[in-house]
Amino acid sequence: MALLSFFIFILALILCTSVLLKKFSRNVQKKQSLSLPPGPMGLPIFGNLPFLNPELHSYFTALAKTYGPIFSLRLGNKIAVVISTSSLAQEVLKDQDIIFANRNVPIAGKVGLCGGSDILWSPYGPEWRNLRKICVQEMLTKSKVDSFYDIRRREVRKRINSLWVRRKSLVDVGEEMFMTVLNSISTVLWGECGKEMAERNLGIEFHHFVEELTMLVGVPNISDFIPCLAYFDMQGIEKKMKRLVTKFDKVFELMINERMREDDNNEKKDFLQGLLNLCKGEGDTKMPLTTTDLKTLLLDMLIAGTGTTSNLMEFMLAEMMNDPQIMKKAQQELEVVVGLNNIVEESHIHKLPYLYAVMKETFRLHPPAPLLVPHCPSESCTIGGYTILKGTIVFINVWAIHRDPSFWENPLKFDPQRFIKSKLDYSGNDFNYLPFSSGRRICPGIEIAEKMFLYLIASLIHSFVWKLSDGEKLDLEEKFVFALKKKKPLMAIPAPKLLSPALYE
Repeated sequence: MALLSFFIFILALILCTSVLLKKFSRNVQKKQSLSLPPGPMGLPIFGNLPFLNPELHSYFTALAKTYGPIFSLRLGNKIAVVISTSSLAQEVLKDQDIIFANRNVPIAGKVGLCGGSDILWSPYGPEWRNLRKICVQEMLTKSKVDSFYDIRRREVRKRINSLWVRRKSLVDVGEEMFMTVLNSISTVLWGECGKEMAERNLGIEFHHFVEELTMLVGVPNISDFIPCLAYFDMQGIEKKMKRLVTKFDKVFELMINERMREDDNNEKKDFLQGLLNLCKGEGDTKMPLTTTDLKTLLLDMLIAGTGTTSNLMEFMLAEMMNDPQIMKKAQQELEVVVGLNNIVEESHIHKLPYLYAVMKETFRLHPPAPLLVPHCPSESCTIGGYTILKGTIVFINVWAIHRDPSFWENPLKFDPQRFIKSKLDYSGNDFNYLPFSSGRRICPGIEIAEKMFLYLIASLIHSFVWKLSDGEKLDLEEKFVFALKKKKPLMAIPAPKLLSPALYE
């Protein structure tokens, strides 16, 4: 059987090679006849695939210095275009937003998120608008976010107490932040059913799940670019993703089925109950939800709300520890507004402009999705004077835009003061600063992410002095896994700084 499989593989490879060589020849002729963006020469069949660096954000930034602010790569039988300036980003995300509002869904996205039918990957259209509208109405409006404050407060206070119990011990900062955000969001999503995750110790497993899922989605997969080889799953990405999602799909099904069996379910106010009511045809949605829709929305909210948020918090604390003056200024602001004989409440947050500026500078230097989620034009069009063909994979390199020296003074320096002077925000209206994208595909969860982010980080630096182990050096190196995270986890020691132990209870 092994020998037969080998011969089948070789035969398929020969056939693919023949087909792709012909297609490559046609593509070269087509490229010569069209004004496509410039870019590096690639190999026959594979194009530039063999030369891709895993750190795509910095690799694309380096290529832009050679080929310009818009360049193209041939990846197998697909064309990718990378955009690295704010003016070109505006053409894509505003001027021709509706054309670029679609996605090129990778196999990992299809397997991991129910065929790519979720908010992240769904094509622009009525179904996508319906899913987004439901998420906003049921969870992400300002009034909804404000109503979840008691949940956020409880989880933050539990984490502060847990760190106080382990005071002067080394802790994994990213893990602590992830678990706090996960417990908060899971309670918002399905209320007391969220205890299922804690009781079965699924929290840490879910952290690994989110990290591996984003890694698999972010890895260039030869099956996506040379479809005739997809059957062989040569990198094992499809197999790994199927294995990854099976366990948590069963957990979601269990929670959904238990809720559907309850008699008093209509009195519950969490996100899950809102979705179940819509599945029954209640509400003003014109498209009733399916069970698949329900699971993908739950998974979307969990993944989007946990991994990127905790990654950014870890970067922010690391940057403040790396510059004691920034940490001192942020803590002094908290001491004035809150005091060392009191604990942080969300009502204090709007009185902390410097901490807010530190957060915005973190988003600038370490954007959560440095290449955003790739866009895909629904028709051929022109950007920057170049032809962008229908179906092209379009990357917006916000990591490069946020470090553009023509706009940002001393762009590689972590300097929150620049946001004290500037009125730039992340609403997507200024294309020099796009941590959450812009246009129709802008992140819908900015409000809830901002609240949780500022409240938790303020509580951590107000309650503790953070230090490294003796002899350790702080490492701020990044790692690209679709999202951006610290390459080396931040391990730090919290030392209590409030005046009374009772403030840690």
